[in-house]
Amino acid sequence: MDMQALLQQAQQMQQQLMEAQQQLDEAQVEGTSGGGLVKVTVNGRGSVEDITIDPQAIDPADAEETAQTVADMVLAAIRDAESSVEELQQEKMGPLAEGLGGGGGMPGGGMPGLPGF
Repeated sequence: MDMQALLQQAQQMQQQLMEAQQQLDEAQVEGTSGGGLVKVTVNGRGSVEDITIDPQAIDPADAEETAQTVADMVLAAIRDAESSVEELQQEKMGPLAEGLGGGGGMPGGGMPGLPGF
């Protein structure tokens, strides 16, 4: 492969990487728990954007137990959202990471700062 073709390939991969990062910046995924009583919205980078707790999740007769249950459901919803973000990141960035000679935790490359790359 000549240098010109190699340079073109690198520029094309850089453009694809920028597009994938833009898509991740704009993406939002939702994690749920408790049959939808708790919803967590996470951006494509994995940061929590919103938490919604349905009033039906609250039992005023047992505040202490309800507080622990809601906390557990919030944590479960966050984990669900994190799993969805990892899938989205793999979908958007995985092929690019492979093209960089690594990714997926394999030696030889990968993308620092992105889980699984």
